[in-house]
Amino acid sequence: MKLISHRGNISGRNISLENDPHYIENAIHLGYDVEIDVWYECDRLWLGHDEPEYKTTIGFLLVNADKLWCHAKNGQALVEMKQHPEIHCFWHQEDDFTLTSRGFIWTYPKKLLYYNSICVLPELGYTGNLDTCHGICSDYIKNYE
Repeated sequence: MKLISHRGNISGRNISLENDPHYIENAIHLGYDVEIDVWYECDRLWLGHDEPEYKTTIGFLLVNADKLWCHAKNGQALVEMKQHPEIHCFWHQEDDFTLTSRGFIWTYPKKLLYYNSICVLPELGYTGNLDTCHGICSDYIKNYE
C-alpha cells in the first residue's frame, strides 16, 4: 500500500511547516510519497494550502515527480503541471472523489472507498475497506506503516 504524507506531515499536523519544500523533502527522504498544494500566481509556481506561500519551480516538481501527488489549488496551476506528463496532479475541492492524472481515485475524507482509491485523512473517518485501497494520505502516515 502506498503511504502518502499529507503536505509533509508524518506524525501529526505541523501547520507552520506544511508544504515547505524542506519539510516535503524530509518526508520523501524518510520513504514517503507526499501530497502537496500547488498554486500558479504572478507568473510562477508556489506551494501552500490556503494561499501561495513558498516559491517553487517546475524543476522541483519534476525532480520529485515519482514521489509527489500535486493538488492544483487553482486552474492555472493545473494547466502548468499538465504540460509535463511526468507530474502526477489532480484538482478537486469537496468532490466525493476525483481522478488523478495517473488514474487513481483521490477520495475525499469520510467518503466511500473503491478499488484503486487513495483514502485521504482516514483519521477523519472513511467508508469501506482500507485493504482495497491503493494508498493512504494522512497527517499521521507513520501510524500506517
